[in-house]
Amino acid sequence: MDGAPEKQQENATWLVTEFVLVGFSNLPHLRYTLFGLFFLTYLVTLSGNITIIIIIQVDRTLHTPMYRFLAVLFLRDLLHVAKCFLLTLMGYDRYVAICHPLRYSVIMRPTVCLRLGALVFCSGFSVASIETSMIFSSPFCSSNRVEHFFCDIAPVLKLSCSESAGKALAIFFLSVLVVLVSFLLVLLSYAFIVAAIVRIPSAAGRRKAFSTRVAHLTVVIVHFGCASIIYLRPESGARPEQDRLVAVFYTVVTPLLNPVVYTLRNKEVRVALRRTLGRSRGVFQ
Repeated sequence: MDGAPEKQQENATWLVTEFVLVGFSNLPHLRYTLFGLFFLTYLVTLSGNITIIIIIQVDRTLHTPMYRFLAVLFLRDLLHVAKCFLLTLMGYDRYVAICHPLRYSVIMRPTVCLRLGALVFCSGFSVASIETSMIFSSPFCSSNRVEHFFCDIAPVLKLSCSESAGKALAIFFLSVLVVLVSFLLVLLSYAFIVAAIVRIPSAAGRRKAFSTRVAHLTVVIVHFGCASIIYLRPESGARPEQDRLVAVFYTVVTPLLNPVVYTLRNKEVRVALRRTLGRSRGVFQ
């Protein structure tokens, strides 16, 4: 008889075989509005990112490490992998361009860029695989309702019926390693960049150099700020409604703004876009 509850719990651990995403079901009067808004946002993001990727690919004037990394960033927005590592790599690229301009083409040669890009995606995939295996190796025997609009780490781990404190702590430290170390490396790159820019003799040159870095720094602040709120916060301060709101900005709004922030404000990209559209019209006429 003493082992009956334990046996019952053991048999119950496999009852949950699927999860239900709660999403924004607490706002039933807004479900059609939210669906239309998110769907339109996704279509605009998808078309914008694909357009910029194609322009960078077909226009030879944009075949530089900076624009190659931007193309990878937009591809990442479509696949949602490894953004922390990629923003760190882009910060390093800008550091080399500003602080070592004469050696830039040697340091950031195509083979090096390809290896760095592969390292970024492998690192992101490895971290995601470790976290996923740690989460879903736990049995689930209670509710199957995930208080989120996607299977994020904390909402799913809460549904585990086993002792998950150790796994939650391990995932927290892994998140700290990824987010905090990446952010510190980006800050270190910008510390060297700022030190190099302030040594530029002309005020116009300094303004131009700073203006070209604002876009990347804006995305860095938004991304790491949202990631810190979601993944580096004590569990006691978790609120599902707040998490969903931050996640909307993190996963929906930021990818929408990336093409505008990074490229459509960029003169070289605008010229390449007009050139590509001109060639396209000539082909179809």
